[in-house]
Amino acid sequence: MMKALISGLATLVFSISISTTAHASDDDLYKEAMVAAGYAAFQHRCIACHSMESSKNSFGPSLHGVLGRKAGSLPRYSYSEAMKKAGFIWDDNYLRDWIADNESFLPGTRMRHVAISDITEQDYLLAFIKTLR
Repeated sequence: MMKALISGLATLVFSISISTTAHASDDDLYKEAMVAAGYAAFQHRCIACHSMESSKNSFGPSLHGVLGRKAGSLPRYSYSEAMKKAGFIWDDNYLRDWIADNESFLPGTRMRHVAISDITEQDYLLAFIKTLR
C-alpha cells in the first residue's frame, strides 16, 4: 500500500513538473520526482524519530548532512556503543544497508528495526536524504 502511494506521488510530481517546467531536462524532472517520493517516504517512515534540521536531534539523530559524516559522531546525540565504534563514513551503500535491515547491519544499535526491503523505496529515500545538506 505504501509503495503504491509513494510511487503514485512520484508519478504525480513528475507529471506536474513536466507540465509546469518547459525548459527542465528529463533528468532534472526525474530527480525532482525521486526527491518528492523520498520526502513522502521520509514523512511516513523517518520523521517521527529523525529531524531534517542540522541543529535539532529528536529521538534519533538529525539526518541533516548524514552523507559523508562518520557514524556515531553527531554532537549532542547519545549513540549506542555499537554506533560509536562503527568507524565508517555514511555513504549511499551504508545508508542502503542500514535502511534495508539496520539490526543485521549493525547489531547493538538502539534504533528499532527498519527493514525497508523494497529497492525502489530505498532509492526514493536516498534521493531525499541527499538533499539534506
